[in-house]
Amino acid sequence: MKSSSLITRLMAGTTGPVIVVCLAIIALWYVGAFFLNAPFAREALARADEAYTFSDLLQRTMNEERPVLPSPHQVAREIYETTVLKKPTSNRSLIFHSWVTLSSTLLGFLMGTALGIVLAVAIVHSRTLSRSLMPWVIASQTIPILAIAPMIIVVLASIGLTGLFPKSIISTYLSFFPVTVGMVKGLRAPDPIHLDLMRTYSASQAQVFWKLRWPSSMPYLFASMKVAIAIALVGAIVGELPTGAVAGLGARLLTGSYYGQTVQIWSALIAAAVIAATLVTIVGIANRAVLARMGQSE
Repeated sequence: MKSSSLITRLMAGTTGPVIVVCLAIIALWYVGAFFLNAPFAREALARADEAYTFSDLLQRTMNEERPVLPSPHQVAREIYETTVLKKPTSNRSLIFHSWVTLSSTLLGFLMGTALGIVLAVAIVHSRTLSRSLMPWVIASQTIPILAIAPMIIVVLASIGLTGLFPKSIISTYLSFFPVTVGMVKGLRAPDPIHLDLMRTYSASQAQVFWKLRWPSSMPYLFASMKVAIAIALVGAIVGELPTGAVAGLGARLLTGSYYGQTVQIWSALIAAAVIAATLVTIVGIANRAVLARMGQSE
């Protein structure tokens, strides 16, 4: 009875369903690893000129040195070895590379959020900017980031800007858009009757903004920030790819691609996913705290 009630409580919230989905993904991952690695495992076992069983084939597919698709336990072992068994300052440490990418992500996210808010305020308060600037904001996102990233890196390097800043510019380029769109929607969210009431009290434009528009935009701001911080991480990783970077998750992906180290590639991808999930969770916690402080609910 106790175990059934515990399962019921878990499934009633978000923890139980998340666990079930994760277990299903891991099971499918193992199945995919077997079928994708099986042809190479069969060839290797056949060259040994020894009879082999299904158990031998299964063990071989789950522990290939250079698998097409590494098994979950191989990726877990790689993550353990590159986080726990390596010094965080070592260039072989996944923590070191994650921190390099995270630094670019956070800087780009902060700049993108600030730029998005400024553009949204300008668009909402100026009809001319609303008609002329908003289409360009939307059009900016039609340019593939893989095409523009090398241009940004090369141009900034020509004026002596290298390292963290160019990568953060790419993160800014990606992250400002959702913040701009979300804040425009949020700043225009107040009901016309509330705006008329503020005008009735002879409120200035600044008072209307801080007392009405800004509080109304908070749910929209944090919703857009969740998207922005995740896409900022993508921008930071993409920014590392065309530079031949020696540090960062993008560098880990490049190195793994050059030398066929698929386990290293997948460990970097998992690290990026964990970082993104953590950052989005932090923004969500901040969202709840701010809304509770303002007497609002999600």
